[in-house]
Amino acid sequence: MVGGGGGVGAGLLENANPLIYERSGERPVTAGEEDEQVPDSIDAREIFDLIRSINDPEHPLTLEELNVVEQVRVQVSDPESTVAVAFTPTIPHCSMATLIGLSIKVKLLRSLPQRFKMDVHITPGTHASEHAVNKQLADKERVAAALENTHLLEVVNQCLSARS
Repeated sequence: MVGGGGGVGAGLLENANPLIYERSGERPVTAGEEDEQVPDSIDAREIFDLIRSINDPEHPLTLEELNVVEQVRVQVSDPESTVAVAFTPTIPHCSMATLIGLSIKVKLLRSLPQRFKMDVHITPGTHASEHAVNKQLADKERVAAALENTHLLEVVNQCLSARS
């Protein structure tokens, strides 16, 4: 997925006409969530709300609008401090899968307390290089090294920035 449409490079789009899905509504805030005296555990919807607006690196659309992330593919255990997010690339040979996974991981790293262990991976059976991409995303040292690359970090930050 290299190319125009607000993407990261020049050339042809791998998926020039992706399906676009309707965004889910905003979650209403309950009185219990507003009460600072009541412990508020982190749940799947809260994680989904963090990642749904991440920009696709190729298209001027969010990961939610492309159905790359869905709330049903987010698992959270606040007591065990674990978060698992499965994401689904729009095509089986998407060359941006690692960048999308890295963007999700960085968003969670920046947003969640340090106690959380994160597992960001491709939805099983949806990508040709699923095992290799998952291995890269699970390797803390490779993720840290990737984020030391200023160009790559700039691209990740573009994915995480709000679109105007």
